[in-house]
Amino acid sequence: MFTTTNQTLVFLRVVLGGRIDRARRSERGASAVEWVLISALLIGIAIAVGAIIMNKLKGKADGLDLG
Repeated sequence: MFTTTNQTLVFLRVVLGGRIDRARRSERGASAVEWVLISALLIGIAIAVGAIIMNKLKGKADGLDLG
């Protein structure tokens, strides 16, 4: 009835299910991960906006006639 592959999949499902359940009940670890993800997202947005502004400013500066 159970092959080696089925037993392995059942074992992995039980182990991962237990870990997921434990992570859901723990508020301490989840909040730290959320803060890291939010911070990384905001830093990425800030870098992208800074690069866009820098390219626009450089394009305008290169277009100035100083002579």
